[in-house]
Amino acid sequence: MRPFLPIFAFLTLPVSATAAAAQIESIYFEHRDWVVACDNTRTCRAAGYQSEDYAAETPAPPVSLLLTRKAGAGEPVGAELSVVPEDDQDPMPGALTLRINGRDRGKADVNRENGTAMLSRAQTGALLDALSRDSKIEAVADDGQRWVLSDDGASAVLLKMDEFQGRLNTPGALARRGDRNEAEVLPAVPALAVHIPDLVATRPDDARLATSAALRTALRATAFGEDESCDILLSDEKQPLTVERVSDDTLLVSTPCQSGAYNQSIGFWTVDEGAPDRPQLVTTSASGFEKGRIWAAHKGRGLGDCWFTAAWSWDGERFVQTEEATTGLCRGFAGGAWRMPTLVSDVQPDPGRPQPHRSLD
Repeated sequence: MRPFLPIFAFLTLPVSATAAAAQIESIYFEHRDWVVACDNTRTCRAAGYQSEDYAAETPAPPVSLLLTRKAGAGEPVGAELSVVPEDDQDPMPGALTLRINGRDRGKADVNRENGTAMLSRAQTGALLDALSRDSKIEAVADDGQRWVLSDDGASAVLLKMDEFQGRLNTPGALARRGDRNEAEVLPAVPALAVHIPDLVATRPDDARLATSAALRTALRATAFGEDESCDILLSDEKQPLTVERVSDDTLLVSTPCQSGAYNQSIGFWTVDEGAPDRPQLVTTSASGFEKGRIWAAHKGRGLGDCWFTAAWSWDGERFVQTEEATTGLCRGFAGGAWRMPTLVSDVQPDPGRPQPHRSLD
């Protein structure tokens, strides 16, 4: 089982479980004010933010640019801005003017509900050119509100994005263009497909397992290490075990694992009814379970302006990891600025997932 995706790290990760044979990788990479996340379909998302000056008496108002590009030759880059008013009481602007090195590059309408604005192809092209060198990039509202996007770290992030998608030295590269044939760019890969079958109802006798001392001992044997740990289970504190049935012969056992200032986690194990002393750990980092899906949502810091999410789905035999994502850097966006996955799946039926963007607190 893979560990949580650290918010402040560079990772190259193989897709877990069912997709392992494909050896498709994902990456998460940060440099200064920029970050890139590429998922197992080879779609990449890069995001830049305002500079963060911890010494400033008044922090710069939050702004972020998201660049999204699917894998494959000739794929365009989509661009979206997101802003937060400097004063929480100020209204969201109705439009933003993109200004690069003092030159206006046109307006973009703002969604007043979430503060995002889709940029045109021409604006996107101007931004990509500006990010290849030192530039002053601003978003300006009609009332004079101004947001300044940092380009510090953009070159390294866009280079990493090109490298992951196999675009280096091609005409369509973002950071290192060349004349290598565009047809050599890596193609897109289908998402992992998982079907969640109907679950079997929990039976009255299943509750007996929750009081089993042998099971608790077996759970403890799996719940320590650098990647997975369940401190509460390993302590003298006896938290109750919860037992649910997922199939005719498989039970799902859970118990609290961690309790911090702003994050709590639950451990989940599958247990073969015929061998209750050999539990299989799914994760010790979950937040809940519903309709065949174990899910996790955790803050990167107390402000709740950056999140990590993950999910594991029951496929009838085992829980397969089907989701992993962050919301990018912690830069003042309630709920995080964007959803930036490193693992995506086609889950049927899909019970839905919590959306951290501007919604979790």
